[in-house]
Amino acid sequence: MCLPHRRILRAALLLFAITWLGAAASAQPGEGTLRVGSKRFTESYILAELLAQTAAPHTASPPVVRQGLGNTAIVYEALRSGAIDLYAEYTGTIALEILKGSPADTREAMNAALAPLGLGVAIPLGFNDGYALAVRAADAERLGLRTLSDLAKHPELKLGLSNEFLGRADGWKGLAARYGFTQTPTGLDHGLAYEAVAAKQIDAIDIYTTDAKIDHLGLRVLEDDKKYFPRYDAVVLYRLDLPARLPKAWAALQALEGRLDEHAMIAMNARAELQSVPFDAIARDFLAGTGKGAKAEAREPRRGFAAKLFGPDLWQLARQHLVLVAVSVGVAILIGVPLAILVFPHVRLRALVLGFASLLQTVPSLALLAVLISMLGAIGALPALIALTLYSLLPIMRNTVTGLAEVPNGLRLAGTALGMTPPQNLRLVLLPLALPTLLAGVRTATAIAIGTATIAAFIGAGGFGERIVTGLALNDRELLLAGALPAAALALLSEGIFELIELAMRRRRGTPPSSLPLA
Repeated sequence: MCLPHRRILRAALLLFAITWLGAAASAQPGEGTLRVGSKRFTESYILAELLAQTAAPHTASPPVVRQGLGNTAIVYEALRSGAIDLYAEYTGTIALEILKGSPADTREAMNAALAPLGLGVAIPLGFNDGYALAVRAADAERLGLRTLSDLAKHPELKLGLSNEFLGRADGWKGLAARYGFTQTPTGLDHGLAYEAVAAKQIDAIDIYTTDAKIDHLGLRVLEDDKKYFPRYDAVVLYRLDLPARLPKAWAALQALEGRLDEHAMIAMNARAELQSVPFDAIARDFLAGTGKGAKAEAREPRRGFAAKLFGPDLWQLARQHLVLVAVSVGVAILIGVPLAILVFPHVRLRALVLGFASLLQTVPSLALLAVLISMLGAIGALPALIALTLYSLLPIMRNTVTGLAEVPNGLRLAGTALGMTPPQNLRLVLLPLALPTLLAGVRTATAIAIGTATIAAFIGAGGFGERIVTGLALNDRELLLAGALPAAALALLSEGIFELIELAMRRRRGTPPSSLPLA
């Protein structure tokens, strides 16, 4: 390897390491900070705010709330890795999904099983939020559906079940075996399932028994007559080092024990889903003793689309999204371009490297993020940046190789005939001629990163995806648009910037527009 190539690669790897280490440092709050996580559904968002606001007066710095981290597997991995300190969980989920069916009928038994993992269960919040299946009340009356056994007698009915429920140990597979269901259910997001059953696209959905939309949409909850589902009592799942690390905050959290019943939880869920009241406001009202009943709902009118689009979080989310895109694409350029240059003369090695980069593009983003969380023991910006960088490598590397290959052979030989060394020929002839094609690859990578960065919100990395994730949880189309439109605007802005760059290059080179390669 020639000296300039080694210098380029060394500089790229150094910046690569510095960037990710800096992201990791910024993603991890200090030891005196309480870190609260939540899953991606309404109730979990609210409970996370309740925990954080209860502890806030007793911590040196404001608690960090990692909202909407995804399903049980991701939030649990974040807890085990130390990326969060606690989150609201349910006893049935702990017993069957986390402990994989280990005998743990009591809190003491659960704590004994969780202790080797450095985790514990405490602070029963006072309500049970169980799984159940529900159908439209009119269909229940017409078909005589009262129990799950009744539903099993009607294989013609379409089931739409949440993706997590389909894969859980206490979910669809065991339920179908217990009751003899023969349907093949459709996988849906939990929030979207309510809209689908109301529109009669499906006939039955899985629900949480404290969901606010059950009565609002006129659904009938079917009795679990064969007692398949366990109790899902809400508790706090926490790291065992937390009480010693933040004793005052931990003592304050004990005041939540037994404070919430099913009616209070349903009322808070209703304020979020039916009134579009922010989660932090709901938690604040409850802790102040004003969160129950119609007065609290009437006090805060439903937010309109403009308020959601231009909310106070807009610039913070824009900054987070821009940082994710700029850093990941920048690091991909610094790694992808030198690597493409190095493998370009070697046909087999080039095919191998580009093939590996192509393979990375086929990995689903959520699966890649889950793997990175497990490997790195961190959530937030670090795994998101790594994933976005990996996705950006292929278009940059492929276009760099293509641009170099398109340089006419006569121009390559001309540089050699003028006495240029290979590094000089690369720097003065090949790269300038390949630059338009390389730039098209960067343009494509930027577009990919802007879109994929919305998924980063699933692991607490911020960006416009936070609104999209919350909108999915609430089935709030306006909030979904409030996240999607700024991301689309950012994509259009990036396209405009690249158009200006290409226009400047054409003027400088005197090249007609039709001669530039397309992305």
